[in-house]
Amino acid sequence: MAGLVDKAKNFVADKIANVPKPDASLTDVDFKKVSFDSADYIAKVSVNNPYPHPLPVCEVKYTLKSAGRVIASGNMPDPGSIKSSGTTVLEVPVKVLHSIIVTLVRDVAKDWDIDYELDLGLIIDLPLVGNLTIPLSRKGEIKLPTLSEAIWGSKDEASKETKKEIPKEATK
Repeated sequence: MAGLVDKAKNFVADKIANVPKPDASLTDVDFKKVSFDSADYIAKVSVNNPYPHPLPVCEVKYTLKSAGRVIASGNMPDPGSIKSSGTTVLEVPVKVLHSIIVTLVRDVAKDWDIDYELDLGLIIDLPLVGNLTIPLSRKGEIKLPTLSEAIWGSKDEASKETKKEIPKEATK
């Protein structure tokens, strides 16, 4: 009887191990805006769902490091679902306090950017399996905003605003 139970356990373990799992990649980290107390960035996470039904994302946890120190950490609870049989891009907001940016003066003074490492955990609820955490990591540099970007927002936001303001009749 014990041999039969062991065979059943092995069979189930093999089937679960071969089940396709969602995969994700951390595609970009961009400046969004500056407020009185912080600078806001957006981490873009591309998630591929191999299943024919949407998967709920329970939470996204992140830690942003620079020069070996944590400069921001937090979580984004319940960011929504990943669309079925496709790729969904999640935008994770990351807030860095000005007081922390000031402590990075040496790095910033050299090239007006912050060298970073972003560790992110994407927690997905898989039916029958339970929660699956997909660990992601990315190293790079975040360009600090110029004075005009700090006042008016990023170039992308400014160009979106400009496009919205031009009526279609005026472009013909």
